[in-house]
Amino acid sequence: MSQYSDHPPPSDVCLMLRAHAEQRWLSHEVIPVLRQLRDPDGLPDEQLGAALAYLEVIWLEAGRLAAETDAAVAELDAEPVCAEETLPSRARSYHAAVRTLRERAARNVGARLAAPCDGEIPVGARACIPPEDPLR
Repeated sequence: MSQYSDHPPPSDVCLMLRAHAEQRWLSHEVIPVLRQLRDPDGLPDEQLGAALAYLEVIWLEAGRLAAETDAAVAELDAEPVCAEETLPSRARSYHAAVRTLRERAARNVGARLAAPCDGEIPVGARACIPPEDPLR
């Protein structure tokens, strides 16, 4: 019979898992919607409002995941630094890469969810936003 531990996973493992969950959400949910909104032929104008509403909802989830990731890195940073710190170092590097992806996605999401320049969501969402690849 196996026994389960009441101890949480180590903070470096927790950070790796949180950063991975955030990276997957951004890469598999948010970025594809941003790319579809950027492509003029990717979405009919009558579906643009629904796509922007969907982007807003999935971005809220991305914010929740980001908060969990940042809490995990804060927990790791609160621990004493060990001389042989391979996994914690890699966890911090992974977090930095995910944070960069998050910041680039945030710029694009913010631009697309901002008030349209001509008052019409379907027209303004494409006309006012310069195309930018969220992965650059």
